Formats: sequence, C-alpha cells, structure tokens
Amino acid sequence: MEYREDDYLMISGIQHFQFCRRQWALIHIEQQWAENVHTVVGQLMHRKAHDPELSEKRRDVIVVRALPVSSRQMGVSGECDVVEFHKCEDGVKLHGHRGLYAVYPIEYKKGKPKATEEDILQLTAQAMCLEEMFSAVIPEGALFYGETRRREIVPITEELRAAVRSMFEEMHRYYDRGYTPKVKWNKKCNGCSLKELCMPQMGKNASAAEYIKQALGEEDA
Repeated sequence: MEYREDDYLMISGIQHFQFCRRQWALIHIEQQWAENVHTVVGQLMHRKAHDPELSEKRRDVIVVRALPVSSRQMGVSGECDVVEFHKCEDGVKLHGHRGLYAVYPIEYKKGKPKATEEDILQLTAQAMCLEEMFSAVIPEGALFYGETRRREIVPITEELRAAVRSMFEEMHRYYDRGYTPKVKWNKKCNGCSLKELCMPQMGKNASAAEYIKQALGEEDA
C-alpha cells in the first residue's frame, strides 16, 4: 500500500505517540499545543541543527542539515536534523558528487539519553524514509544529546523497523477516525507541556463533577 501526499503524517509525531497516544492526538488531530521549558530548549537546539548555512563538506563526508524526507509506504514526511553521507565503496550515488556514499542520519535532542524508546523510534523512522528515498540500506544512525554533548550510536534493527511500521499504521487509523484516546493519568503527565489542556487528573477521579469540586476547593484554599 502507498499513501498519497495529502495523507502524510509527521515523522516527529512518533515520539509523541510512543510517549502518550492522547498527547499525539491532541497535537496532531486536535491541533492543540502548549510550550514549556523542555519544548523551548528543544526548539532552540533544533534551530541550530536546521540552519542550512551550516551545511558543509569535510574530505570524504558531506553534511546536510534540515533534509526533507518522506515515505509513500508509511505515509509520513518530515525533516532530518543532520544527514551525513560518507564516501565508501558500496554506497549510493549522489547527484553532483563522484563516488558512492553511505547514508548516516543524526537526530539532535536536548537533555540526555532516555530509558524509553521515543528518540530511537524517531531516528529509525527517519532512516527508513532515507532508505526508501535513496534505495539504500542504513544499518545505524546516531542520537546527539545536548547535555552529554556526544553521539549515541543506534543500530537500526528489524525489531525497530517493525515497531515503527506498526505505530504509523496505528497513527493513520487514529487520524482517519479523528480519534483522541480518553484521559489516563500516570507519572509521565507531570512533565507534559499539554497537562493543562489535557487535564489528566480527571482520569483519577470518579466523575467530572468531583474533579471540578476538587479544583474549586484548591483555588479557595
């Protein structure tokens, strides 16, 4: 199956979807968004990574920033923060350049490596788009974290590829239905920029009436 461009979803949405299905739906279906310190820091870091003036060539490595990518098979599109093309003997041809090149995606993130897989899944999705676009095989990529200031190598495994395909299929089903999952509170909600819009605490109360009564009581206190 191939998707039309009008039906493409954002690649970056996979990190929201993995973190919380409801967060993804609020952002990508209901078009709601709110800033917090984490999102602002992340935007500033990506602004530098996406600066096209910082593209360069270093000996046998071509560095391309803010490279648009897409996949008809998965129905997604977006931008890679940085893609390095390393000259090699069994890579792909690049227009305007001699020789063959291996494709190496690098995603920039604030903070430090996470115990969860949101960032890894996003990088894998980018690698899969690049593979489709360049008819290449990409065995690994890297995540660069602002706090540690170093790359974390990520093998692009078949298990990760399968997880990405499954998630995008689920995301398309949600989007086609216009479905936003119900509130279900957990500890992750405390650090979410959409906490005030989502009101996850409602999921911990027996009814909306009890939630409103509790909220009013806190304001009067």
